[in-house]
Order: sequence, then structure tokens, then C-alpha cells
Amino acid sequence: MHIRMSRIVALAAALSLGLASGCSSGAADGGEPGGQAASLTLGYFPNLTHAPALVGVDKGYFADALGEGTELKTVTFNAGPAAIEALNAGSVDITFIGPNPTITGYTQSKGQSLRVIAGAAANGAALVVREGITEPSQLAGTKLATPQLGNTQDVALRYWLKQQGFETTPEGGGDVSIMPQDNATALQAFSAGEIDGAWVPEPWATRLVREAGGHVLVDEPDLWPNGRFIVTNVIVRTAFLEQHPDQVKAFLSGLLDSLEYIAEDPEDSKKIVNDSIAEISGKPMNAEVLDQAWGNVVFTADPLASTLREGAAHASEVGLLDSADLSGLYSLDLLNGLLKERGEAEVSDA
Repeated sequence: MHIRMSRIVALAAALSLGLASGCSSGAADGGEPGGQAASLTLGYFPNLTHAPALVGVDKGYFADALGEGTELKTVTFNAGPAAIEALNAGSVDITFIGPNPTITGYTQSKGQSLRVIAGAAANGAALVVREGITEPSQLAGTKLATPQLGNTQDVALRYWLKQQGFETTPEGGGDVSIMPQDNATALQAFSAGEIDGAWVPEPWATRLVREAGGHVLVDEPDLWPNGRFIVTNVIVRTAFLEQHPDQVKAFLSGLLDSLEYIAEDPEDSKKIVNDSIAEISGKPMNAEVLDQAWGNVVFTADPLASTLREGAAHASEVGLLDSADLSGLYSLDLLNGLLKERGEAEVSDA
């Protein structure tokens, strides 16, 4: 069941007072605290990097793992802040989301509202620039786009530019002008010559190359130890985790099934993802773009915690985040228990 964003935002606003006064997930979902939840509401985006959610919903892995006693409900979002707002309001129990909204939601709630229970995807982001720019020094005076001020790619670009000796400001000033805008607008602006490049996630990086004549100046995995960094986390509302751990564990079992299917049958998984995106957004991806972009993303249950912490440090260094205490952010015992049962390597919160 897909709930439109207007309905979710309204519901989030209506429930925000209840959260502030201590509304429990047991009351919100109809289940008894500590017992089986009557429902679990899952949030995700119609994005390539949320493929484990799209495949898990389509193939029934989440619903099957939850069983007949817990109804799976789904909500789709287009931006991290809306997902965090819904989770804080108690209208979403678990959501797929990027690392920077994860950090923001955790720090703004003083560590109370959410926990990271798994990863979903890594990598799949790049700085694509126009023809003629081949060295970082040539970016002086240029205009570059990111999806949103303070989002994961925005922080990555500002930090990288600082490492190259450039100054930037949140208002778009400095040596390089950063102009946050949605990815579709950035593609149009780049095609029209209104911007000189963009640091964007897949499939938009591939689209900037294939459809607008750009080329990759920085492939972000090259900047990280072991060539991997987290791009999509799975977070849970803390109250739901505390009151319904069995349902959270069941959901994670479904997530591992989804990731296993993606690894075993990438071609059908790509079709599921593209069909789901078309259903939600009204427009499928070009098949060739999807093929190329898919190869740039790593689907994994490992939340790559060290890269999120490093990303938070980068955000602080460029002035977009106060010093953040992220102790207690991760709750990986349920995931690691399932991984151990399946004979797979456990993951770390370090």
C-alpha cells in the first residue's frame, strides 16, 4: 500500500504532538508493547540506491518474514527530511535513508528517536563535469550542483573542494559556487550549460555522462578506504525497536533475502527496480543507463559505520554540522544474529 506524500506529511504533523508527549509504538500500531505489532510501516525512496527495499516489497520478502500477524504498510518519499519527520511523528517505523539525514535525525533528537539497524547500499556517487575541465584547479569560479544543502553528496563535494584549497559557503558564494537543486533540475541545467557540473548519486551521475556529455572528474569510492562508503542506511524508530524486536528481526530477515536475490539475479532485480520506479514516479529509467549505474552501486547489509562517522566529521569541518555525539546510533545485534545463523560475516558499528 503506497501512501501519497501529502497524506504522510499531514499525518506527521498531526502526530508530532503525540510523540512529544510520549506516544508509544504500541499505541500507534495497535499492538501490545513487547508483543507482536499489528502493523509495520516501511518507508523508502523510488531510487536505485533503495533497490533492496523495492525488491523486498515486490518479491514479498518483508511481508512473508513478518507473517500474517503483522501487516506491512509502505510509504514512499523523495527526500530525507520528510522521512525523518514521518519517523519522528510515529507514522513510519522503519525507513531506508541516506547517512546525512540519519545523522541529522539522531543528533536533533539527542540520540532518542532512531537507531541504524542495517545498511542497504554503498557507493554510487560522482562529480561529473563539462568537457574541458580535467583538473581540480580548473573549478575556480565554476557553478556546481548537489541534490540538497547538507545532504550526503553536498557534504562530500564541499569537503573535497576544501581539500583542493577552495572555499565555499552555504549561500553559494566562495571560490566555487554550489547550487543545491533536485537531480532532475541539475541534469537540465547541466545540459543547458547553466552549471559546470554536479556531485550526484546514481543513476544521475550516469545520466549526466550519457545524456548531457559530461565526464567523471571524481568517482567518490576512490576517496574512501577499501573503496566503499555508505549511501543508504536502514533506520528504525527507537520505540518500535524496543517494543517489537521480533518484528524488527523479521524485517531484517526479509532484507537479507532481498539482498541475496539481488546478488543471485541482478537482471530480474533491475527489472523489478525499474518497474517499481515507473509505478511510483511515473517514468522508468533508460535500460542502458540502469545497466551502467547498477554496476556502480554495491548492495550490502553492512552499514559501513566508520564511513558514516567520517562523513559526520566532514560535515562538521565544512560548517554544516555541529560536533556530533553518535555513540548509541547503531543497534546491530539483531542483524548480526541473523548473519551468524546464515553463516555470513558479522558487521561492526566501529
